[in-house]
Amino acid sequence: MSPAEIPWLAIAIGLLYAAAAVCIYRILMTYRTAQGALAWVLALIGLPYIAVPMFLLFGRNRFGGYLRTRRTGDAALTALLNRFEQQTEAINQRDHEHFHDELQVLCKLGRQPFTRGNQCDLLKDGEATFEALFDAMENARHYILLEFYIVRSDKVGQRIKSILKRKLAQGVEVWFLFDDIGSVWLPRKYLRELAAAGAKVASFGDGNFRRMRMQVNFRNHRKLLVCDGEVGFVGGINLGDEYLGTAMDEEPWRDSHCRITGPAVTGLQLAWLEDWNWASEEFPTLNWTPSLPARGNQEVLILPTGPADPYETCTLFFLNCINNARERIWIASPYFVPDFQIMNALQLAALRGVDVRIIIPEKSDSRLIGLAAYSYLVQACRTGIGIYRYQPGFMHQKMVLVDHRYAAVGTANLDNRSMRLNFEITAISTAGDFVDGVEQMLEQDLSSCRLMTERDYRDRSIPFRLACRATRLMAPLL
Repeated sequence: MSPAEIPWLAIAIGLLYAAAAVCIYRILMTYRTAQGALAWVLALIGLPYIAVPMFLLFGRNRFGGYLRTRRTGDAALTALLNRFEQQTEAINQRDHEHFHDELQVLCKLGRQPFTRGNQCDLLKDGEATFEALFDAMENARHYILLEFYIVRSDKVGQRIKSILKRKLAQGVEVWFLFDDIGSVWLPRKYLRELAAAGAKVASFGDGNFRRMRMQVNFRNHRKLLVCDGEVGFVGGINLGDEYLGTAMDEEPWRDSHCRITGPAVTGLQLAWLEDWNWASEEFPTLNWTPSLPARGNQEVLILPTGPADPYETCTLFFLNCINNARERIWIASPYFVPDFQIMNALQLAALRGVDVRIIIPEKSDSRLIGLAAYSYLVQACRTGIGIYRYQPGFMHQKMVLVDHRYAAVGTANLDNRSMRLNFEITAISTAGDFVDGVEQMLEQDLSSCRLMTERDYRDRSIPFRLACRATRLMAPLL
């Protein structure tokens, strides 16, 4: 190395450590967990040439651009929300028969009211879900709003595209929003065909890496459909053949969704509009007059959560459910990598006599998450938490059942990504028939599960247990 090259090397090293110092400053000013902050700080000091680019890609915990877009669009969204509350019968009075502090907390977290006059129907598998989705789109008269994490160009995806093109030809407007990362394998030809037919198409990052500002660790994990502002769908099912769970599949997928009519559909539409406004900077004119269904008078809340919220909304949702459970809390989630807050809350619930059951898949689509789940087994079993592994295939549904009081179906998992990095959405109903339907469905799933014991972990080899514990250290990134 020549003497002339040394100053340039010194400058490069100096700039690298200056960048590391800026990253450390940001961590110290914004960190949420001390463990994660300490890990990043040590990495940035010891291995800045690796840690600086990694932090820029994966270390941020606030979706900055979305926050600014929310602020600029907040006046219009707030006006729509106020109109929504005025037009519907909301559960916000303490003398209401179903008023509970825990439900009002959820309203404040989601910035939406619990509304009456809804019909929420449980769709117990992919076949029932797609049949209902196709029917709703076929019957749309004015517009169709779609927002899905994964869209595939397989049989289901082609059927969706065919319906949308036909409805566009009939004069129905279509807005189609997808996530860049989840739909990374979706052919651009698929999107071009929709756009050519007249659909408004946008990705959550708008395909613009500069605009995402190195925020590629964030995902729009929501799966929802709204037709005419009158019928909506939300749940765990994406647009792909694997969710049909046919018997011919080697590992059939088990998932569920729900169909909503009534004022709560406006809540789904508000969540979609905020995401669309971020992705396209457009504010389309939609139907904001809630309609009452011919049947049903269920109380339903739509709870959007994400990294642009002022709180860790998804974490607080789960903590609220667990801490307020009196008799039982059953949770179905394909990914079980809870942080210490959630794990402690589950243990305390079990210790006070609550029936705590966690349903996870036997075979995961993520080897690392499957390993990490084993590391919680001893903690869970010692306090009476039942961890059940679903046997027939890959269970992908996300359900929460709290006592006999309310049930939730949505997109949020029991992992760090859903708690802090993903945009998620959940529908919560207090209706007895809906709660009973979720209970019956989960009981049927539990009959196909294996209850785990400490021996499932302790009797495994030392290398396996080391791998489980080591993988758990990566929980903030899983």
